[in-house]
Amino acid sequence: MSPQDIEQFSPRIFTVRGMPVMLDSDLALLFGVETRHFNRAVQRNAGRFPVEFSFVLARKEFSDLMCQIGTSKGRGGRRKLPRVFTEHGAIMAATILNSERAVAMSVYVIRAFVSMRQEFLANATLEIRLEKIENTLLSHDTALRDVIQKLRPLLLPPPDPPKPRIGFHPDNKKNSAPR
Repeated sequence: MSPQDIEQFSPRIFTVRGMPVMLDSDLALLFGVETRHFNRAVQRNAGRFPVEFSFVLARKEFSDLMCQIGTSKGRGGRRKLPRVFTEHGAIMAATILNSERAVAMSVYVIRAFVSMRQEFLANATLEIRLEKIENTLLSHDTALRDVIQKLRPLLLPPPDPPKPRIGFHPDNKKNSAPR
């Protein structure tokens, strides 16, 4: 399987309960076995699959996932809720299947999960950097606003001096005679 084939399976990794998982049918297809045989092998080795490795989807999770995948509600389909596998569950599934293809495909499954994790981390890092930049820009905006408010009075023309009143006024300094 080539790197392009790995990219085809990357979108088949979904997030359920906050964990990246693959459907049993996708893993069965990848390992080259029928889904029912795959699930039967998993049931025979149930001790190898704790809840953090593999679990059956709830009906609501399955309907949400089907909306995300975009499948139709036509005839046929699944009679049982699907089982999903985390990265460790997919590796464990490869160990219970004794075919050469299962062993070879386990490497590609691991690479697909690792690739997804790297993309997620890159997005998280980028999001943190953008938040820092936004905070810096906000602080710069307030500093610039303060500078503009302080400069604005200096840019206005000086006010005209008051005109002296005509006539004699004792408070007017020009009209008072020296003694």
